[in-house]
Amino acid sequence: MESFSPDQTDFGILKLLQKDAHLTYKELAFKLHRSQTPIKERIEKLERNGYIKCYVALVDYRKVPDCMMAYLHIQLNDHSQEALSKFQEGVCNFPEVVDCCNCTGAYDFILKIITRNMNTYNEFLIHKIGKLNNVGSLNSSVVIAQIKHDTAIPF
Repeated sequence: MESFSPDQTDFGILKLLQKDAHLTYKELAFKLHRSQTPIKERIEKLERNGYIKCYVALVDYRKVPDCMMAYLHIQLNDHSQEALSKFQEGVCNFPEVVDCCNCTGAYDFILKIITRNMNTYNEFLIHKIGKLNNVGSLNSSVVIAQIKHDTAIPF
């Protein structure tokens, strides 16, 4: 990767694209008071340098029939590098895990889980999480209502 340090215009592009990735170069240029060609070049540089990982459609899980969300807090028995790596590799292969964070505090990991219902969540716990060797204790929090959901990094 090239040596790259984003400036205010780059952060302006990122802020706008986080809210609407469909904005054209022309629309971005207008909003940022720049011309189209430099905006295009800056976006390409942001992509090359990993600031923009991909473009996706964010689906509202509440609109999907038979869909529930839970947060699973996991404490591991072994904290060696090998044990942590095996655990991380295991959970990252489960499609139900949509977010995995290694955290400080009482639990080592917090996983955001999406499944069809409580029965499939229970099956996930038993047949997937339960088969991972290093799991010590679990604590589940089932989401009743999602009050705020934003994926944008606040610049």
